[in-house]
Amino acid sequence: MYVGGGVQPLPGARVLTVDAHHHLWENPPAYAWLDDDRMRSVRRPFTVAQWQAQLRSAQVDYSVLVEGGRCDEAESDDLLRWAAEAPQIAGVVLWADLTGPGLAARITRHLRRFGGERVVGVRAQIQAEPDPNYLDRPDVRHGLRVVAAAGLAFDLVVRVDQLPAAARAAAALPGVRFVLDHLGKPEIWAGAEGFNRWRGPLAALAELPNVTAKVSGLVTAADWDSWRAADLRPFVREAIVRFGPERLMFGSDWPVCLLAGSYGRIRAALHQVLPPLTEAASQAIFGGTAARVYQLAV
Repeated sequence: MYVGGGVQPLPGARVLTVDAHHHLWENPPAYAWLDDDRMRSVRRPFTVAQWQAQLRSAQVDYSVLVEGGRCDEAESDDLLRWAAEAPQIAGVVLWADLTGPGLAARITRHLRRFGGERVVGVRAQIQAEPDPNYLDRPDVRHGLRVVAAAGLAFDLVVRVDQLPAAARAAAALPGVRFVLDHLGKPEIWAGAEGFNRWRGPLAALAELPNVTAKVSGLVTAADWDSWRAADLRPFVREAIVRFGPERLMFGSDWPVCLLAGSYGRIRAALHQVLPPLTEAASQAIFGGTAARVYQLAV
C-alpha cells in the first residue's frame, strides 16, 4: 500500500512521457457505439496526423494505441497501419475474441506481419458481456493463457460489477499481465455512492501483483458537463493508495475524452488531484509504468 510523501518534480523538468491509452478511427460508422446520439461530437474521423499534433501540443513522447470496440480483425489491420505511420505510437493493443477458434494463430499472424513488433497487448470488450462472472469461464481463462503465452499483456475493460471476477482471474492466472483500463470504470457521476460501490472490488484486484491500472477515462465516468477536478480526487487518491505509482499509468482516452473536456484540461485536472509525489513516482505514472508493463521500445 502506497503512503505517499516526497516532493513534486522540479518545474520545467522534462522526462519521458507516455500516454498509455488512446484511440483512432477513420470510419466512424464502423463503430456501432458511436451511433449513440450522445457521441455525436466524436462521431467523426480522428487520424494519425491529428494525434501527432495533439502529442506535440501536450509534449508527450509516445503512446499506446488501443482497439476501439469495433471488434473485427479488419480494425487490427488499420491499427498496425497507423502505428507504422507514426513512430510516436510505441505500442498497439489489438482486439481478440478470447473464446474464438484459432486465437493463438491469429495472434501469431499479427506479430509476424509488418509492424507486428509494436503489438504489446490484447483487449476484449468484456464490459459488453452481461454476465458479471464472464472471466470465471474456463474457455475465457484459456484464452487469457494464450495471450500470455504470446508474451502480451491483457487490457481489462470491465464494469465495476465485473471487478470481483477480474480479481479471481488474476489470482488464478499469475502469469498473465493484466492492465485495468479506466480504473474499472467507477461511477464518478454518483459521487460517494459510486465511490463506495467501487472501492472494495478495486482494492481486492489491486492486491494481485500481476495487475496494473490506467488512470484514464475518468472524466467520461463523471458528469460530462459539470465535472470538476475535485470530483476525480477520491478515485485517483484511492488508486494511488491501492496500486502505488509504480503500478499506475496515465492514459488520456483521446478522443473519447473530448466528450467531457480537452486533452489539456484532463491532464491538468489529474495533476491537481494527485497527492505529493516523488520525482520517481511521477515519472512512473506519466511514462515509466507503461514502458515497463507494455515492454515498449522507447
